[in-house]
Amino acid sequence: MRIATWNINSIRTRKDRAIDFLHHQDIDVLLLQETKCKDEQFPVGDFEAAGYNVYHWGINQWNGVGIVSRWDIEDGETGFPGMPGFDKHGTDPQPEARAISATVAGFRVWSVYVPNGRGLEDPHFDYKLQWIDALGQAVNQSREHSPELVQMVGGDFNVAPLASDVGDPAFVEGKTTHVSPEERQTLNNFLETAKLTDLVRPRLPDGYTFWDYTQGKFQKNFGLRIDFLFGDKTAEADVVDAVIDREQRTGEQPSDHVPVIVEFAGDDDVDDRPMVF
Repeated sequence: MRIATWNINSIRTRKDRAIDFLHHQDIDVLLLQETKCKDEQFPVGDFEAAGYNVYHWGINQWNGVGIVSRWDIEDGETGFPGMPGFDKHGTDPQPEARAISATVAGFRVWSVYVPNGRGLEDPHFDYKLQWIDALGQAVNQSREHSPELVQMVGGDFNVAPLASDVGDPAFVEGKTTHVSPEERQTLNNFLETAKLTDLVRPRLPDGYTFWDYTQGKFQKNFGLRIDFLFGDKTAEADVVDAVIDREQRTGEQPSDHVPVIVEFAGDDDVDDRPMVF
């Protein structure tokens, strides 16, 4: 089983790239963020023709999250209990399409797009911290409700947990989001509450997952590590490989993020899924 997460930064722009990636990397489940489309605009037919099922949540041209899977997608849920909404004036907070979850082949997989925060004094910053806290509670509740499922959360967390995860000089601790002590502590609290751990870092301690489009930052390797696949103890025990697919930041019209992949040990059962050519 190979599960990946990818902030695609517009699925309609990068549909073909995403499908090529699925086949080239032999991905079973892809967690997507920032699809930037409504549900009816998602190119479902193209993914189905490629051999994948789709579960998506998009409200408008912003945000958007999805799950793409070779396996059946069951018990899907958009958002999560207690998920905060946002309104910059604070008068009418509305839910944003930032989280989606479903059961796939014994996993409860979550695709999440954590709010950016915008600035340390911006209302979006408090929204970000509250959102991460609420997500931790929701994952823990999901575990209690369905203890037989393996919990796995992937996505763009918009937090660089360690100093070594920051190569972009524009991000300065104490002055900018993504690297502040408050965000890092909130992410640590999330992992403790949700009882999850980073599935990739033990195998790939270094490497960025995001490079801004401006000022040649990819070529300079001025990046951030902000995209993660977190899993519970069962998931952690079964990991056999991890990949940060840096090559996806090259070529024509790349996303500013790259996929992160985890491979799990499988059994020797015959794979009876239909072949797709």
